[in-house]
Amino acid sequence: MLNRLVVALAGALSGALGLTSAALAEVPRVAVDVAPVHSLVARVMQGVGTPALVVRPGASPHGYSMRPSEAAALEQADVVIWVGEALTPWLEGGIETLAARARVVELLEAEETRVLDLRDGVAFGAAQDDAAHDHDHDHDHHDHEGLDPHAWLDPENARRWLGLFAGELAALDPEHAAQYAENAATAEAEIDVLMGAIKAELAPVKGARFLVYHDAYQYFEVWSGLAASGAIALGDAADPGPARVAALRDMARTQDIACVFSEPQFDPKLVTRVFGDVAGHGVLDPMASDHAPGPDLYPDLMWAMARALATCLGAQR
Repeated sequence: MLNRLVVALAGALSGALGLTSAALAEVPRVAVDVAPVHSLVARVMQGVGTPALVVRPGASPHGYSMRPSEAAALEQADVVIWVGEALTPWLEGGIETLAARARVVELLEAEETRVLDLRDGVAFGAAQDDAAHDHDHDHDHHDHEGLDPHAWLDPENARRWLGLFAGELAALDPEHAAQYAENAATAEAEIDVLMGAIKAELAPVKGARFLVYHDAYQYFEVWSGLAASGAIALGDAADPGPARVAALRDMARTQDIACVFSEPQFDPKLVTRVFGDVAGHGVLDPMASDHAPGPDLYPDLMWAMARALATCLGAQR
């Protein structure tokens, strides 16, 4: 009797495990390029599955060598979500080679995304506001190299992407479509609250002038109403030349620059050495390199950036 009971329990357990494995197998395998976007996808998938992150936190997305585990995640993916060639030019070949069978969502080409053109020159002006394009504009007229790829720093883009992700996942996994939609709706409401808190945090420093290390914040500026006066480097893959640094130092002296922001990925000595006696110093991190990947990373990133701006700019007023 005891032996029959053990066999029956073992069979029941095996069947349950088999059903669990089958259910898990139905969840799409998702690979996402960078941590801020990965966080939004993870929020939509919360309670159902976990997406894989291709570019580890703290690494530059512009030039990156995938680890074997990251390449495997790309190869196994049913869906690949990436910002686009303008951010990770090396990834296009990897997607074509390793993820040829996967659905591919390129956010800079999505109708939901507001895109901005890259700025140039030493100084930026109010004309940046005119660079914002309607969400339904024709994306095809852009050269990838002319796009500013940091689109996740516009929280309106993030809100729209949540619905996009939910739809893509539901198409592959109808069984969990309601959960994806509910997660996306809840996350949209959370971002609405976050946007209100950020605008309240930044209201006292509207109009303050500041410089950034590289030109990554245009989306946040256009959304928030802040405006950087210039960037030390136009891209995170390019070192600034002496003439550019000298011109920005002159700007800091003559145009009442309140704060100069460095980034964790770059040596802050340039900022403190060149601007230390003429402006305050803060740190901005558009990639959230100090945050653990997951559904909380995106709101933590946006709030940390708002706090850094408010703290440094407010201290100089």
